[in-house]
Amino acid sequence: MHGIEPTRRPTGPPAGPGGGRSLGVAVVDPVPIFRDGLAALVHRSQGLHWAGQAASHHAALQLCEQVKPDVVVLDSALDPNCHLTKLLNAGDPALLLVTLIRDANRTQQYLAAAIAAGAHAIVPRSIDSRRLAEAIRRAHSERRYIDPALAALTARPKRATAPKGDVAADSPPSPRGAMPLSRREYQVLQLVAEGLENSAIAKLLFLSVETVRTHVKSILRKLSARDRTHAVTIAFRSGILIARPEDGYVPVTADTTAIPGHR
Repeated sequence: MHGIEPTRRPTGPPAGPGGGRSLGVAVVDPVPIFRDGLAALVHRSQGLHWAGQAASHHAALQLCEQVKPDVVVLDSALDPNCHLTKLLNAGDPALLLVTLIRDANRTQQYLAAAIAAGAHAIVPRSIDSRRLAEAIRRAHSERRYIDPALAALTARPKRATAPKGDVAADSPPSPRGAMPLSRREYQVLQLVAEGLENSAIAKLLFLSVETVRTHVKSILRKLSARDRTHAVTIAFRSGILIARPEDGYVPVTADTTAIPGHR
């Protein structure tokens, strides 16, 4: 995109103390200075390298499709209903998802929903840099890591006695707002919400206009919407879409790997 040659996931053995390839880490977060801080952390951490950044759902999906990072560090505020976690996990089962939990999402229900959606690591957003790097490595080697500060929230509560036939006690908590859309339909819906017409959406997603029309028809049917505007309204009200500042992703290229002010 725009003349950028994306960095693909390298092949070979996983990173380890003795050497081997490093893990490409990308971040999805709405705060630029926080993204820069994570970039600095990755650059100075052994076994990790910077793969890029995004500040919106659409940009995150583009980044993962084109750059193929090994790890995505995701801010829980950008994924309050765990839809993005689910889509990223479904799009690339090998991708390691690390969710940074804000205080507002520090609940047993949210953590259970994030893990069910495919998050491999759950850590507080206030975690220090050394512990975050260690959490990424642990999650990579074990495919699951829960920070000790959040462990109590992931413990299963004692099962309450329930009448026969009542399966509610065994049902995991579900995030607010169903997610009936496919990965591509979700991208199309986000771009529709930004006011783009089918032709512009087709160019951005490298699809034909007819394919975009097909996706839009499917979105209207699945959301029981009268038209595009109604579909966007339903998506925001149900939590499928969230209002966030628009931003693109910044992939790593040969001349953009350095952090500003560092050589």
